[in-house]
Amino acid sequence: QVQLVELGGGLVQTGGSLRLSCAASVRTFSWNIMAWFRQAPGKERVFVAAITRSGGYTAYADSVKGRFTISSDNAENTVYLQMKTVKREDTAVYSCAATTTTYLGSGGFLRRADAYDNWGQGTQVTVSS
Repeated sequence: QVQLVELGGGLVQTGGSLRLSCAASVRTFSWNIMAWFRQAPGKERVFVAAITRSGGYTAYADSVKGRFTISSDNAENTVYLQMKTVKREDTAVYSCAATTTTYLGSGGFLRRADAYDNWGQGTQVTVSS
């Protein structure tokens, strides 16, 4: 399996911005879908956003739509999550995930944690008031 390394977490004030990055340890790793999930204390891990390598199709959870943007630098095998207008409820451990499975157009597939077989360790994002 390929290691994914997340960077960019930290403490941010409500209404502020933060950018997370996720890089694959192997530059030749041919991922087809990469995603961000998050897990708040005492809660289950939930989908945040996903992007496909070809075509750049993106999907977002309703809770972050319009505030977060997922993007990729395919040459660097890196995916970013730009977080803007953050809220207290965005506080969580954010993990990136990747799969080599080809996206066939089912939006639901992107949102399932079991669709991904490569995961990062996670990075803490804490939003303070």
